[in-house]
Amino acid sequence: MDYKKTNAPSNTVTRDMTDMSSDTGSVYETVRIIGKRANQISVEMKSDLEKKLQEFASYNDNLEEIFENREQIEISRYYEKLPKPVLIATQEYLEGKVYHKNPLKDKL
Repeated sequence: MDYKKTNAPSNTVTRDMTDMSSDTGSVYETVRIIGKRANQISVEMKSDLEKKLQEFASYNDNLEEIFENREQIEISRYYEKLPKPVLIATQEYLEGKVYHKNPLKDKL
């Protein structure tokens, strides 16, 4: 999933959860599905950010020197401007891109 090219809004949008829960039949299950997907996206975004920041890392033993790298700052700002993981997960759920399965319901 490429979270950089998502069409999710960058700010909070009020939604009717009863309409969103028509697939699952339960508002709580819908929130749980979106929450788990948001955690997956958050972990992916964090690992990408750390990997990119490691490229510009400078290791100094001197604590008195504070070295600010312009590239690190720009990368951090870019990631701050991206939509939050919950908004991306909600948009994916609404577009039907999130696969979910409840094994307890399948047994019945």
